[in-house]
Amino acid sequence: MRITEAARRLDMTPRMLRYRESLGLLPPLRSAARRAAAGRVWAGRAGASRAGASRAGAGRAAGGRFPAQPAAGPAEPPRAGLHRQFTDADLAAVALGVSLERRYDISPVALAFGIRVLADPRVRAEVADLGRRIGRIQPPPARALDFEQERAQRLLRLGEIAAPPAANRRVSPEPRRPPSR
Repeated sequence: MRITEAARRLDMTPRMLRYRESLGLLPPLRSAARRAAAGRVWAGRAGASRAGASRAGAGRAAGGRFPAQPAAGPAEPPRAGLHRQFTDADLAAVALGVSLERRYDISPVALAFGIRVLADPRVRAEVADLGRRIGRIQPPPARALDFEQERAQRLLRLGEIAAPPAANRRVSPEPRRPPSR
């Protein structure tokens, strides 16, 4: 289905659906052919904007009234909203995202960042470091276990030094038996 029908079913505007898509909250386009077609359309648009930017720069040099536009860098990735067809699975994914936003009272941007934290190990590590520094996240348990293990080994070594030789130890003649009834 087209974006208008998908937005109507999700009880939102097409603009809000495109916004969620730009944040990465929609499943990616599935077909490689559709991605390539969208890329060709976008490359044509990017070329047109570069040509317009060079004309604007020339107009300013000739005493034009409008400032020159900066030269366009690398073409932006194709927008996935170019005639995207939505499936029922896409709608279910968006509906899940919307329900998470409502349940936890967060914005779409916060949800998108949460997904990025889960997906990118470097971002996850940096956010975890911040959480530890501000006291919201406890230190990793591995450190605590290492400390306890080192402590136990030190105590065992001290016990070996302080323990009397085996010949001087008193040995009980028989193990204790539980009383019979």
